[in-house]
Amino acid sequence: MNEAKRRSDRLVTVFGGAGFVGRYVVRALAKQGWLVRVAVRRPDLAFHLQPSGGVGQITAVQANLRYPESVAAALRNADAAVNLVGILRQRGKQTFEAVHHEGARNVAAAVRAAGIGNFVHISALGADPGSRSDYARTKAAGEAAVREILPDATILRPSVVFGPEDHFFNRFAALARLSPVLPLIGGGVTKLQPVYAGDVGAAVAAALDGKAAPGAIYELGGPEVRSLREIIGFILAETERKRALVSLPFGPASGFGAISELMAQLTLGLLPEDFVLTPDQVKLLRQDNVVSAAATVARRTLNGLGIAPESFEALVPAYLTRYRKTGQFADQRSA
Repeated sequence: MNEAKRRSDRLVTVFGGAGFVGRYVVRALAKQGWLVRVAVRRPDLAFHLQPSGGVGQITAVQANLRYPESVAAALRNADAAVNLVGILRQRGKQTFEAVHHEGARNVAAAVRAAGIGNFVHISALGADPGSRSDYARTKAAGEAAVREILPDATILRPSVVFGPEDHFFNRFAALARLSPVLPLIGGGVTKLQPVYAGDVGAAVAAALDGKAAPGAIYELGGPEVRSLREIIGFILAETERKRALVSLPFGPASGFGAISELMAQLTLGLLPEDFVLTPDQVKLLRQDNVVSAAATVARRTLNGLGIAPESFEALVPAYLTRYRKTGQFADQRSA
């Protein structure tokens, strides 16, 4: 990056910037003074990002990671790049292999060809080449491809990401509103360390600003480590719902996931995403999703980037009130 450029002249291309995490990344970069080019498959769906910056600071362009020429065009004249593209469920040509592995490789190759030396790749905590999960395995393959092409790239591995638009806390709250029973997959003993989307955005901004060690992998988690059972209990308490919690072993849970995924396909996407559980997502729950001791010691964490992580117990209740029987007015009393 040319340091002689004024901060307001620096241009960063953010692939996948219109998604849940993307809006927080774009907001953080705009706040730092970057000109932000959001590269997405559907630029018309990125208009909601405009208020995150000043007039003309945020623009959207078309790009698809499966088409290298569109990736190269999105990087033209950019000083830095971020790859946020990821999927939780495979649909058609949007497979884990195509998006997480080959897509990441295409972005890294285009970044190198463009002579861009400032690149952040978003992976996932739990990325593992030996995982049973296709999601985790392809995330690891994507990391390997990026590091092979761009050894100095910064890789960020967030845990389960939370925020008002998330598909984690909202999913269980939506299920609790309709179902008298909630399943505890694998007994609910899996440990999770939810991280706030705003902190992920701040981590990306910090890395692009030179606060991350070149070529390092940072693991991003919040201040609380909780079991799945504890988190579901927290959701029920905040939504004021009393529901039976039933342990569901991984085998039957995988079978249930296959049925729900088939129903999603047969209904042509009409089944709400919060009610779809895939066999691959069940496999992910076989392993804890927490920041490693090695990353903590080496300060390859949010704290190492100068960011004090936000608590889900402090922030999540504000957006779970809508799942109460009387919504946000549940705590109001008649005068």
